[in-house]
Amino acid sequence: MRMSALFSKTLREAPSGADAKGYELLLRAGFIRQLGAGIFTMLPLGYRSVKKIESIIRQEMDAIGGQEILMPVVNPADIWKSTGRYYSIDKEMSRFQDRVGRDMVLAMTHEEAVTDVAKGEIDSYKRLPQLVYQLQTKWRDDPRPRAGLIRVREFTMKDSYSFDRDQAGMEKQYRAHYSAYFRIFGHAGLPVTVVGSDSGMMGGKIAHEYMYLSPVGEDTIITCPGCGYTANRQVATFKKTFFPEAPRPRKEVETPEARTIEELCAYLKIEPARTAKALFMMGTFVDTATGTESQRLIVGIVRGDLDIEENKLQNAAKANSLRPAHADEIKAAGMEPGFGSPIGAREDVMVIVDDSVSCSNNLVAGANKPGCHYVDTNHGVDYSGTVADIASAAAGHGCPVCGEPLCVSKGVEVGNIFQLGTRYSEAMGCLYQDEDGVRKPVIMGSYGIGVGRMLACLAEEYHDDSGLALPVTVAPYQVHLVSLVKDEQVGDTIYGRLTHAGIEVLYDDRKESAGVKFADADLLGMPIRITVGNRSLKEGKVEVKLRSQPDEIHTFDLADLEKEIIALADSMEKNLKEKIIHAELE
Repeated sequence: MRMSALFSKTLREAPSGADAKGYELLLRAGFIRQLGAGIFTMLPLGYRSVKKIESIIRQEMDAIGGQEILMPVVNPADIWKSTGRYYSIDKEMSRFQDRVGRDMVLAMTHEEAVTDVAKGEIDSYKRLPQLVYQLQTKWRDDPRPRAGLIRVREFTMKDSYSFDRDQAGMEKQYRAHYSAYFRIFGHAGLPVTVVGSDSGMMGGKIAHEYMYLSPVGEDTIITCPGCGYTANRQVATFKKTFFPEAPRPRKEVETPEARTIEELCAYLKIEPARTAKALFMMGTFVDTATGTESQRLIVGIVRGDLDIEENKLQNAAKANSLRPAHADEIKAAGMEPGFGSPIGAREDVMVIVDDSVSCSNNLVAGANKPGCHYVDTNHGVDYSGTVADIASAAAGHGCPVCGEPLCVSKGVEVGNIFQLGTRYSEAMGCLYQDEDGVRKPVIMGSYGIGVGRMLACLAEEYHDDSGLALPVTVAPYQVHLVSLVKDEQVGDTIYGRLTHAGIEVLYDDRKESAGVKFADADLLGMPIRITVGNRSLKEGKVEVKLRSQPDEIHTFDLADLEKEIIALADSMEKNLKEKIIHAELE
């Protein structure tokens, strides 16, 4: 590709709003352009990188038996209604009606669509197992798009779906994906760690996420440096301490202006672990059969030295969504903001108690009166509620496996795998007939990779102050050819030789200064730069520089240039492959 004809242009400064370095460089290098909030156009350079990522994905999906299909992004709402997700998913799903008034949706994912097609293709155990995948556009109306391609509304995903006759077969395909994902990310050069996760709106009981650890991430990852325990904070557990004692009768004490745990502990001269604090949330519940919504006040109770993980609270309550309760809603239920507890609350309030509270006694809790608390409160005596793990893991908490202090880091989810079980097949009638003629629901798995998000994370991982430095397997071109000689024919000849040899070349044939050409080469970040200069050309040589080693310059004989460049690119790809983690799910 000649840069004089390249559709995109480089920018000396990033447009305002670029809130991550990788995003800034993708904009400046002309890989992407923003059309709207969370909506981006892939320009030629960015799209070439995306196609290379997709090629890596296809290679590994085909290797584990996947067959590529393509499903519509516009789905009839009826299939989503049959599983209940039409009603349970909030405003992130875009709903509309077609010209005759039929309800339609823009697909966020394709479990319903693939189950609908599978039930027409799979009728016998002889047709199992099956694995299909697609690379398809998705739409999720995220209320807070940010960091460029990391959090968007329209995006491309690889989503694959497995179909099996039994749990053992599904687990085999799940393990195959688990390992294939490490090969995909490794071949692209993206370092990831796998964590246990919440299945969320997908359903099922077992799920894993592949995380790129970075400060730009919004997910919080809990890890143990001792034994390797790793989980998303949404589901992470930790070793808790309890304070069991003989329960004492509760007493009311005055605690003026002690609205927070810190103020309460300072006033009563106690430790936070001797208190029970309340979190008031309003939960939305949806009848998946009718779509009817209802709301209910939820009170989460956790010990004062801990915090509540809202995802755990939502799962324990089986709510579709949560929002902070308003002061008037709390008071209407018989409780007092700042001095609240479930003691004496209205019966329709849902109370969920962390085991740190249920297994500890004589804790200080709100008396539901301004300026007053109860001392010596006890779950099961003074109030009742469902006991569940709703506490949030944090740095320093004991590892649930080995007891060592846990660590916290931020990450970006680039892939996920879910064991769906029969949630969709039962709801939609995707059944097979076994050897005895008995019809049974197919066992399913679902597996996703965010393609654009991978590119965004690669830009975060591979850059310096001058620009991008993408790995050879995902860079738009292998070589950036810069000609500084006046005779255009010299550069054209070398460009022709390299492309004829099958080498991907971005050729800077523009009439610009050497400084501008070198600055753009560093910004665009092709892994190999060839500079054709007058001095080296007289010696029958060219200068070669690796983007990953900006301070080292090599000279190659012009006569052997194609062979040397091919060997160099192959070596760079081999180095990536040698670093691939060959992980197996235990």
